[in-house]
Amino acid sequence: MSPRVGVITFPGSLDDRDAQRAVRLAGGEAVALWHGEHDLHGVDAIILPGGFSYGDYLRAGAIASHSPIMAEVITAANAGLPVLGICNGFQMLTEAHLLPGGLIRNDHGKFVCRDQVLRVENNDTVWTNAYEKNAEITIPLKNGEGGFIADDETLARIEGEGQVAFRYVDVNPNGSRNNIAGLTNERGNVVGLMPHPEHAVELGFGPDTATHMASGLDGLPIFRSAVEALLARV
Repeated sequence: MSPRVGVITFPGSLDDRDAQRAVRLAGGEAVALWHGEHDLHGVDAIILPGGFSYGDYLRAGAIASHSPIMAEVITAANAGLPVLGICNGFQMLTEAHLLPGGLIRNDHGKFVCRDQVLRVENNDTVWTNAYEKNAEITIPLKNGEGGFIADDETLARIEGEGQVAFRYVDVNPNGSRNNIAGLTNERGNVVGLMPHPEHAVELGFGPDTATHMASGLDGLPIFRSAVEALLARV
C-alpha cells in the first residue's frame, strides 16, 4: 500500500497540484487537504506547497501558519510526522516555529526566477535520504521573500547541529545568511527549502542538468526519500 502524503491548499497556493503530481511520480498517494479543516485524514506525511498564501499579507506565510489545519500539522510534526515546506511552505514552517530563523524580502528587492544549483548538506532526514551527501542538484527557484535570516547564536546552533539541509552554490540569489537554501529540524522529520523540487520531477519539464545527478529530475529524490522512508516503517 502506498504511503498517503497530504498536500494542503491555502488561499493563494500555486503549486499544490504540482506537489501532488510529484508525490504520485515518487510512488505515493497524494491526498488533497484544505486549510480550513482540523483533520489530517490519517495521512503519513504532509507537504506545505509554494504560492502566495493570503496574498503574503503581514509577512509571507504568517497568516497561513495560523490556519485551522496548522494546529494539527504542528502537533503531528512534533510527534514525528514528516512535513515538507516548499517556498511559501518553508515560510510557514518558520512562522509556526517548526524551523528556526525566518525569511525576508530578497536583498536586491526583486523577485527572482532561475534554475538554482544547491548542495545537499544533510542527507540524514526523511526528505533527503535518497541523495548522496554533498551532491549538487539543480532545481527551479522563484521567490521575492527568500532571504533566510537568524541571529548569530541561532545561526551557530543551526550550523553546529547539522540543520542546514541545502545550501546555495555559486550564487546567493536572495541574500540568505550562510547561503542557506533549506533547513531541517533536529529530529529530521521537518524540512523546508526555498527552491521548488516539484518542478524538477519529469523529463522535459524541469532544468536540463545533464551534468548533475539526473537530467531534469533532481527534485524527485526529495519525494522518493519520504515515500521510501515511510514504506520502510511498515
